[in-house]
Amino acid sequence: MTLPPFPESTVPAAGRAEVFLRYLDYFRESVLAKVSTLAEDEQRRSRLPSGWTPLELLKHLRYVELRWIEWGFQGRDVGDPWGDRRGERWYVAPEETCAELTAALRTQGAHTRTVVESSDLATRGVPGPRWNGADPAPLERVLFHLVQEYARHLGQLDIVAELAGGVVGE
Repeated sequence: MTLPPFPESTVPAAGRAEVFLRYLDYFRESVLAKVSTLAEDEQRRSRLPSGWTPLELLKHLRYVELRWIEWGFQGRDVGDPWGDRRGERWYVAPEETCAELTAALRTQGAHTRTVVESSDLATRGVPGPRWNGADPAPLERVLFHLVQEYARHLGQLDIVAELAGGVVGE
């Protein structure tokens, strides 16, 4: 699996939207690369007291983008925006595969890219349940949240991969 180049601050960008997309693409593909190098039993095993597994993380990140971009910013009815959970935990059914979860995350990422490329960063999301009664956030704030979510979880996955004997570091 080839990662997109790290979004170096010295590489020119057409604008802030492009910078956000570069980071999201890099972090998304880094997560996918780390999970794909783990043995199948390690993908479904938790090595942390919190109990999440690498496959649950893939599904969670797909739903994070769904919740923030489609359900929040676009105001779409997405069925179950919390479909990555069962009760208070992330959940992956036994029949869900790494390949399926990878494809779903990439498809969601492609949707995010389309939305960002066709929207102004100052555009506010559509009012709806995602915002819990508050004014919807502008797209730029949504993207900032997504970048921090990916960065945080990629760091956590680094530890899990190291404990599992997988690929570590950038």
